[in-house]
Amino acid sequence: MADNSGAAAGGAIYGFGLFGAWVYFWQQADGFWDHVVGILEGVVWPAIMVYDLFSYLN
Repeated sequence: MADNSGAAAGGAIYGFGLFGAWVYFWQQADGFWDHVVGILEGVVWPAIMVYDLFSYLN
């Protein structure tokens, strides 16, 4: 039987990060479309973070 407890913990950590990103982007938004973009940015925040990290390292 496979032990999937690590996968469950990773999902929980991603979930906390997702909600944290939504709160951050929601607070930064001014209008309706800024809120919509903030929700979308919250979903893809890991990709944005890695892109910014690689841009910084370059």
